[in-house]
Amino acid sequence: MPGSLQRTDERFPFRPVRQILSDRVPVVHWVAPQDTAARALQLMAEHNIGLVVVLEGEQLVGVLSERDLARYAGRTGSGALRDLPVADLMTREVVVVGPEDPFGRCIALMEQHGVRHLPVVEGGRVVAVLSVRDLLREAVVHHRHVLDEVERERLSIFQSPY
Repeated sequence: MPGSLQRTDERFPFRPVRQILSDRVPVVHWVAPQDTAARALQLMAEHNIGLVVVLEGEQLVGVLSERDLARYAGRTGSGALRDLPVADLMTREVVVVGPEDPFGRCIALMEQHGVRHLPVVEGGRVVAVLSVRDLLREAVVHHRHVLDEVERERLSIFQSPY
């Protein structure tokens, strides 16, 4: 209604991780620390993903990204990945989020830590991996809704009897 414009974040708040990922089947691709880097790379290629989580049992002990693999292979040659254990290359200090964390916190963590993926942990288990692509898609949808609402407000002003 004209004259009652709310702040955008009140009217269209960004959704939490759980809702952002609600339209996809939660599949977590993982490797064990003793698996080879070549196996991790093969898994990434098979599933068109940029990161695998490293699990010991159900415990998150690290992550390995395609950038980690490319940098290592660039320094040593791709053949070096064949027998290299994931444990020798993985990032051990993993930045994670929970299912209720909001969009803004996820973006801030990615920026602060220079990462493109965040494992989503619930009850001590990795339940999904959130990517920068997921957040970009959320921002596009969010802003499309905002623009639609602004257009509705604009049109309602012209239809007002005043």
